[in-house]
Amino acid sequence: MRNVEAPSQFVDHAAARYAAHRQAVQAIQSSLRRLPPGAAPRIAKRTSNLFRFRAEAGSQAPKLRVADLDQVLSVDPERRTADVQGMVTYERLVDATLPHGLMPLVVPQLRTITLGGAVTGLGIESSSFRNGLPHESVLEMEILTGAGEIVTATPDNEHADLFMAFPNSYGTLGYALRLTIELEPVEPYVRLRHLRFDSAAAAMETLDRICQERSHGGVSVDFVDGVAFSPDELCLTLGTFADDAPRAADGTPETSDYTGMDVYYRSIQRRDSDCLTIYDYLWRWDTDWFWCSEALGLQRPAIRRVWPRRYRRSDVYRRLVAFDRRHQLTTRLDRWRGRPEAEPVIQDIEAPVGRVAEFLDFFHREVGISPVWLCPLRLREPAAGQPARSWPLYPLKPDVRYVNIGFWSSAPLPKGRQKGYYNRLIEDEVTRLDGHKSLYSDSYYSSEEFWRLYNGPAYRQVKGEYDPEGRLLNLYDKCVRNC
Repeated sequence: MRNVEAPSQFVDHAAARYAAHRQAVQAIQSSLRRLPPGAAPRIAKRTSNLFRFRAEAGSQAPKLRVADLDQVLSVDPERRTADVQGMVTYERLVDATLPHGLMPLVVPQLRTITLGGAVTGLGIESSSFRNGLPHESVLEMEILTGAGEIVTATPDNEHADLFMAFPNSYGTLGYALRLTIELEPVEPYVRLRHLRFDSAAAAMETLDRICQERSHGGVSVDFVDGVAFSPDELCLTLGTFADDAPRAADGTPETSDYTGMDVYYRSIQRRDSDCLTIYDYLWRWDTDWFWCSEALGLQRPAIRRVWPRRYRRSDVYRRLVAFDRRHQLTTRLDRWRGRPEAEPVIQDIEAPVGRVAEFLDFFHREVGISPVWLCPLRLREPAAGQPARSWPLYPLKPDVRYVNIGFWSSAPLPKGRQKGYYNRLIEDEVTRLDGHKSLYSDSYYSSEEFWRLYNGPAYRQVKGEYDPEGRLLNLYDKCVRNC
């Protein structure tokens, strides 16, 4: 296939990068060991995609500097692997792999999600129906444990228990310093088909069949996701790799660009088909943070026209939201306008495909937020002759197809209700439907329920081995108590 262009090229100076990596590893290990007893450290990241905004006390915790751990160390086109540092963003990783005609098996939607973050905190995208979750394509991890040791964990070495428990541990077992991951070949373009449905049940029946057959209408399918705009307006988007794009009269490729005035999710409602470069496809959701830029006024033509293109990015919007949360600007404005207090409802959950219609019916009725993102996933099938892997802290069933359901907005609280009302309703419904909830945002589980859902016995065993003094926070304290 032809070379796939990316905005920046990855020049090979591997020896120097590995030398710098060893120095950075020594520095962060020394920093952890120098901390006083009882001090629970955190990593000092430039960006964050978490929506657990810490209390002031938590934000003052000692920071471990990880700025020197954000590089792609090497790309091996023959083996189709990449060796990367834990804090490398997917944006930088994609820039390094696309010139080789390769991409990570799963590229989460937002540019500044880090590889280490996607592995320890989970990630998903439209290739997950065939490739699973990002941690399933990891071959090896170099981890700084809570005990201050550097270990190299693989699925079958003496640290296999740490390797398997690392996904969904959110930095409470250690920090990923370096990861070796698998890559897959790509084509220069992705052609899209948008299928429309007037019921969730019909959409999920079709989605399940497409994921099973990996084709639709005689055409192969490489990517699948969808949007529920309302209870009776749902769209599934099927993406297929292509070595060419439709051509204009002058012979130039006709591809869509949603980094300008056009908004990607709006195109789903008005178009039956589309074509994007592979690069633009991978970041199609980032420009408008799915649809969340609308709440900031940035989809209004007059504002969008003057808003610099380089700031049409999810990390910019997330910083604006963090500023608003910190100073309670929206809360104060709503109070001044006499509006009821609103609860942030920013979550991703997984439900078995056969129960998604039930969940959406509940969600539209009880919460009323739209649009809602839909993304199918299934644990990756093991290679021939290999046993299926078990990920104990996020125990998905290997024979079940799930659908990730993402919703990111706020809802006005009924009179007499306190914040947590909607999120707790959602937690109960997800449990009833035999689903799971990601932990990147607010959680309200009791300790007993949390450890039952997220395999407390397995966690405590690995925690005791690799962080015996409890230097790092435990998973419940970090993800629910938000310490």
